[in-house]
Amino acid sequence: QVQLVESGGGLVQAGGSLRLSCATSGRTFSNDAMGWFRQAPGKEREFVATMSWNGNVRIYADSVKGRFTISRDTAKNSMYLQMNSLKPEDTAVYYCAAAAKAVATREDDYSYWGQGTQVTVSS
Repeated sequence: QVQLVESGGGLVQAGGSLRLSCATSGRTFSNDAMGWFRQAPGKEREFVATMSWNGNVRIYADSVKGRFTISRDTAKNSMYLQMNSLKPEDTAVYYCAAAAKAVATREDDYSYWGQGTQVTVSS
């Protein structure tokens, strides 16, 4: 059974930092793109960041560029999202996902999803 499990969410003040982790099991994603999406209350889920299978390509949403950093450890089957300079508008449930493609930015490209972790940024 393929599982993606996010952790590291929580409540933080504006300007603070959080590091999200995504642990995978049941399948090796070393050849797949992995990414982070988020969904704020009352809004559609949106793309945050993605990383190609070999780490050579990293793409960020404009809203997080320069503040968030995506990384992965293929040996540990894990992915991370370092979030710095957090803003109240970053408040959302954050999802990790894996795509059976080398690079993927569209939600439809992702086949495997975690359950999400809540990030709340207070002003």
